[in-house]
Amino acid sequence: MIEMKVFGLALDEESQVPVLILKDLDEKNAVPIWIGAMEAMAISLALNDVELPRPMTHDLLLNMIHALDAHVVCVNLTELTEGTYYANVEVEVEGGIRRIDSRPSDAVALALRAKAPILVNEAVIDQVAKESKEASVVEFASDDSEKWTELLEKYDPNDTKYKM
Repeated sequence: MIEMKVFGLALDEESQVPVLILKDLDEKNAVPIWIGAMEAMAISLALNDVELPRPMTHDLLLNMIHALDAHVVCVNLTELTEGTYYANVEVEVEGGIRRIDSRPSDAVALALRAKAPILVNEAVIDQVAKESKEASVVEFASDDSEKWTELLEKYDPNDTKYKM
């Protein structure tokens, strides 16, 4: 497992979906995770140390963990399967470690509040790097390759960007 930090939140220009960016401590590897708007807000609140008068869901969860005399040890992003990330939260309770299944965005929101490490399986980092390289290679193996080449030559990204 490699420790990572929240590098930031971004908005996917194409899909308008928030993206959580994790980077290793040397900032050599990045893991982008597409997340929901509510999860992005929860992460943003924690990143900016915003305290609300009443606990939000992740605050409530952390309060419950503490009330049970437990603490968050770390969160782990364990795998990436068919575009879906899997994670767990490690909680130490009564002298033992319990691993609780979680969505990565919820695990990260909780880790930020608990000041717990965010760990990512090396295989996930390798897979993200491999898929990123493959995604940048454009290949047309069908009879439509000339049609696609012509379409791409005419494509102007300025025609599709959101304008204020």
